[in-house]
Amino acid sequence: MDRVNKKNLITGFICIVVLGLSLLGGGNAALSVWNQNVRILNPAENKELPIYCVDTKKKEISLTFDTAWGNEDINQVLKILKKENVKATFFFSGDWVQRFPADVKKIAKAGHDIGNHGDNHKYMTRLSSDEQKKEILGAHSKVQAVTGEQMELFRPPYGDYDENVVKTARQLNYEVIQWSVDSLDWKDISKQDIIERVCDNKKMENGAIILMHTGTVYTKQALPVIIKRLKSEGYTFVPVSRMILTKNFYIDPEGKQRRK
Repeated sequence: MDRVNKKNLITGFICIVVLGLSLLGGGNAALSVWNQNVRILNPAENKELPIYCVDTKKKEISLTFDTAWGNEDINQVLKILKKENVKATFFFSGDWVQRFPADVKKIAKAGHDIGNHGDNHKYMTRLSSDEQKKEILGAHSKVQAVTGEQMELFRPPYGDYDENVVKTARQLNYEVIQWSVDSLDWKDISKQDIIERVCDNKKMENGAIILMHTGTVYTKQALPVIIKRLKSEGYTFVPVSRMILTKNFYIDPEGKQRRK
C-alpha cells in the first residue's frame, strides 16, 4: 500500500472514531480522542526544553560568555565591549564569583546581563534534583551577596541538561539558556577559526545566541572583529534578557523560542 492511501485510511479511521464517539458520548469524548491524537503526533509538545535562540523579525543577536575559569582577559573583554557599545550576558560559576568578586562587580556595573552557571561547574544531569537546586542556589546567593542582583538566567555547565534539569531551574524561577552559535573558543583554536565559526555559521540569524568564554587564549583577539563584522551585516547586540520573550511563548523541538 502506498503512503498516500495509507495516510488517507488512517485519517478516515480517526474521523469515524471521532464521529462515533460524538454520537455516543458527546463532543467532549470526541475532543478527548482528538487531543490524544495530537499529543501522539507531537510528542515534544509538553517536553521541557531550554532556549537556544529566539524567533524574531528584529536583527538582534545576543553575545554570551561562560565565565568559570581565569580572569586574565576580563579587562580586555570589557574594554572591547565598552568601545563597541555592546551589552553582553555573562554566566558566572559560584566558584568564579568567590575568587574574583571585584570583576563580578565591574561586569555588573558596566550594565551587562548576569547569569547563573552553577556553583561548582558540575554536570547537572549527574546530580539529583536536590543537588541541582544546591548548585543553582549556591551561585545565586554568591552573586547576590556581591552585587545585590537577582539572577533569572541559567546556563548548565557544559550545556549538559535533561528535562529534569530544566524543570528544576524553572521551579527556582530561572529560564534555561543554551546557544545556537558555538565559537569553540575554549578549545584554543586560532583567532581566525573563532571568527569564521561565529560569523560564517549557518545559524547566524535573527535571534541567535552566541557562545564564547572568558579565560581563553584567543577570544579577546577575535571579539572585536566578530562584533564589527556582524554590525556591518546589520545586526544589533542585545543582552539575552532583552531578546527572549517572558510570556505567551513556546519553545519548538529545535529549541527556538516562539511567540504563541
